[in-house]
Amino acid sequence: MIKAAVAGACGRMGRAIIQAIGSTDNIELAGALEHENHPDIGQQISEQGAPPVKIGSDLRSLSGGIDVLIDFTTPEGSLRNLETCAELGIPAVIGTTGLGEEQKEALRMYALRTPTVFSPNMSVGVNLLFKLAATAASALGDDYDVEIVEAHHRMKKDAPSGTALRLAEVVAQALGRNLAEKAVYARQGMIGERSADEIGIQTIRAGDIVGEHTLLLAGPGERIELIHRAHNRDNFARGAVRAALWIVGREPGLYTMADVLGI
Repeated sequence: MIKAAVAGACGRMGRAIIQAIGSTDNIELAGALEHENHPDIGQQISEQGAPPVKIGSDLRSLSGGIDVLIDFTTPEGSLRNLETCAELGIPAVIGTTGLGEEQKEALRMYALRTPTVFSPNMSVGVNLLFKLAATAASALGDDYDVEIVEAHHRMKKDAPSGTALRLAEVVAQALGRNLAEKAVYARQGMIGERSADEIGIQTIRAGDIVGEHTLLLAGPGERIELIHRAHNRDNFARGAVRAALWIVGREPGLYTMADVLGI
């Protein structure tokens, strides 16, 4: 039985992950973490039908009793936890978004010391979308304009979403473009004619939208749209638990959900 700890246990994703652990064979909740000032520190949380665990803030206090950490917190929090995982040899699944380039580089360095799955989106469907996007962009080439539109709930802090950025990276790689040079994140006023090689990434924040991503490839006389809509957070949580089961026992290194899913 794999023993998992969940960082960000009291958040939307943390609770969904704990529920997913409770409905999955061969894994159990062995630790729950929140930041040290969280009001629920010291309280108990549990998966359905399992003994409750106390919410703490110190990963080291759990190190003797966990096999894997699942972390959906903040860039700073995830890197602190991953540093501890690297020191103690604990595999990690990181689903946090909003990491800057320096933070991603730090994550890659920690992953050299402990097996780590990092993905901006753990959904099986979204990772299939990445695969389809690369295939479509490669086949259509430069004759088709690329636009990405993402929508999330009003409480989401980072924009564009990590999933939208990853989708843009996948398309840019397939087309041989440098995303840092070709991404366009907003348009207003007299902007002039659209350049042929730009990649538009637009953001919507409203209500309680769980997550919606559209890739639009528009060419002469037609357009193709690839759309993924999340109806709830369960698919992300199930993907994270699937990654946790997969990563235990792997060699140190940085893995993606494509590795987990074999696509």
